[in-house]
Amino acid sequence: MKRFSNKVVWITGASSGIGEATVYEFAKEGAKLVISARREDELQRVKKNTNLPDADVLVLPLDSEKPEEFPAKVKEVLKHFDTIDVLFNNAGISQRSSVMESDMEVYHKIMDINFFGVVALTKAVLPVMLKQKSGHIAVTSSISGKLGTPMRSGYCATKHALHGFFDSLRSEVWKENVGVTIVCPGYIHTNISINAIAGDGSKHGKMDQNQASGISAEDCAASIVSAIYKGKEEIYIGRKEVLGVYLKRFFPGILSRILRNQAPK
Repeated sequence: MKRFSNKVVWITGASSGIGEATVYEFAKEGAKLVISARREDELQRVKKNTNLPDADVLVLPLDSEKPEEFPAKVKEVLKHFDTIDVLFNNAGISQRSSVMESDMEVYHKIMDINFFGVVALTKAVLPVMLKQKSGHIAVTSSISGKLGTPMRSGYCATKHALHGFFDSLRSEVWKENVGVTIVCPGYIHTNISINAIAGDGSKHGKMDQNQASGISAEDCAASIVSAIYKGKEEIYIGRKEVLGVYLKRFFPGILSRILRNQAPK
């Protein structure tokens, strides 16, 4: 039996990377899908690739920097599917710039997309799940949500903030049968570093070596879908970089020395 048969799953950041791979994984598991990102043409491509019936995939363009539009987007989903069983907050942007060279506008932009946009969409969807007394909310954080790394101060700050918010949310809604999963990927082979924002607000435009040699988005997506199905509270996905979480907890001095050596000379 398919694990998400006839469940309505809403995925943001669905036009590429982890989001796109997760769309296909949920499709294989029998879900009906709402796919969101800014680029409608790319969403249409992803929809076609699911090979699902047209009515089972709702293309819903969404801009994380326009939270005032979210309540209307939720109404569109309910008009099409009547319910929302899973919300996977996956949209986000990374950063490649030092603290000194990062404009304040860059910090505001990263926070608006990675934190405030996620919080706003969650708050827009949450009443639906509370009313039906069931649902699951997942969010893409990062291993960087558990520790701080060079050249990513704003990115790390947003991911740390997600942990505080969603841990708090989980403690509030568990009695209503609403689950919360925080997903912490390490190095995944996607274009996240290419699309990262530089200190002046421009596009970084380069593939990091760690990203290029990371695990596939497909393997990452399989882990995410399994974690949501099992109702896990937090998962770490990657290779040796996942050890950083445990070094931070038990050997913080060692981790600090490792991270110092990663800083640009």
